[in-house]
Amino acid sequence: MSDGYIDLHTHSTASDGTDTPSRLFELAAAAGLKAVALTDHDTVSGVPEFLAAGQRHPETEAVPGVEISCSYSNREIHMIGLFVEPDSAALGEFLALRREDRMRRNEAMMAKLNSLGFALSWDEPEFAVPDRGNIGRPHFARALVRRYGFPSLAAAFEKLLGHSRPAFVQRRLPSPAQAIEAIHAAGGVAVWAHPIYRDRAERAWLRRGLRRFTGWGLDAVEGYYSLFGPNETALVSELAAAFGAALSGGSDYHGGNSTVALGVGAGGLRVPAGLLPLLKAKREMVRSAN
Repeated sequence: MSDGYIDLHTHSTASDGTDTPSRLFELAAAAGLKAVALTDHDTVSGVPEFLAAGQRHPETEAVPGVEISCSYSNREIHMIGLFVEPDSAALGEFLALRREDRMRRNEAMMAKLNSLGFALSWDEPEFAVPDRGNIGRPHFARALVRRYGFPSLAAAFEKLLGHSRPAFVQRRLPSPAQAIEAIHAAGGVAVWAHPIYRDRAERAWLRRGLRRFTGWGLDAVEGYYSLFGPNETALVSELAAAFGAALSGGSDYHGGNSTVALGVGAGGLRVPAGLLPLLKAKREMVRSAN
């Protein structure tokens, strides 16, 4: 498309990515993206550095964001906030509670790993992050790869850290309604991230979720994603229109912690920049209502 491409779902070292916020933005600018959003898990701590990098490359728009894990209908789902105000007190308090829960979970995972014979300590270099509340399972996986010879992060997840695996610990997650409220309190646009799985027929799930979440104020849904093919994008686009939700999209880039590339996912992802105007219109609606 003539208006170019964007990536509104990325992660930095402020959560579980491997690129600093500024490095991530530099990569996006070098790739010619028209806009990129930093959406770290449960934190906006990397946003100031990210926005400062954006000032050096005005041809690429820097979008401040966050990704919040939620629980709905016995499934973990993720809500992205785009265009959030990083200094929002309400959002800050909400995210602080999420990080406290991460710390509780991390302590429990550490104890489980030690009991299973995979002893780790908080002195591991993988855990040398500014805020321990931002440590996630990928940090544990990298430590296991280095200390115990796992061939890959995926192998560590498969044996120990994945759902139903011996070292897995469930988190206490907020509801989507609570996440949407926190995002709106920060003047942001609430986006349901990667709402379906490529290998499942989930029209009914998507319809049910959109009906409920738009009732709670959901603004948009991720219709372009690294694991989506044309059929998934078409399905999400169709139902988003039916429920008055805008479309968003992104790679879910984590740097070296995943195989997807910034802006292009596994190679075929292209999120059109033409999605931005409606997302910005949604932002103005949120802010006028606050």
